[in-house]
Amino acid sequence: MLGEPSHVVQNKSITFLDAHCRDFIARSPMLFLATSNASGQCDVSPRGDQAGFVYVVDNQHLLIPERPGNKRADSLRNILSNPHVGLIFIIPGLEETLRINGQACVVSDPEWLAKVPAQDKVPQLGIGVQVEECFIHCAKSFKRSGLWNAASWPEKESLPSPARIVADHVNTTDITEESIAKALKESYEKRLY
Repeated sequence: MLGEPSHVVQNKSITFLDAHCRDFIARSPMLFLATSNASGQCDVSPRGDQAGFVYVVDNQHLLIPERPGNKRADSLRNILSNPHVGLIFIIPGLEETLRINGQACVVSDPEWLAKVPAQDKVPQLGIGVQVEECFIHCAKSFKRSGLWNAASWPEKESLPSPARIVADHVNTTDITEESIAKALKESYEKRLY
């Protein structure tokens, strides 16, 4: 129904982190981590920090620091029951992405975690990934979305209110949009690392 992939598409996947992949990871301040549990329930989680925050161990392994978050630990729990992961690395302004698939584990070894500090803080945990497949993904989705074109962005005043969404989803009288907004602001200012 969709036709066949071209010769280039069929052969662009490699099984290791070459110099191009390493350079891409070093320039990327953001990745998306896809996991699923043993039952197949999926999760995609954004991970971001200064460009190069992911440590490339060698041509088969990388280490993603686990920075403080909402403490749900969805990705970590999924990895413990199903180690298969997918990663998409992005670089601002570049429409192509780097996709990596592999096997993951939760890393708690202080010696390894010391390699991925931020703001003088060493993470308590990390995610180790053994690379099985790497390839550049084409730019069509970014071109269609105009994501990096600031002129196409909606006015800030028209954006959804995350605080209102959370308050409505929690749906209790003691949680308001204002209390969520205050908690988010405090978290972003005091607990990024």
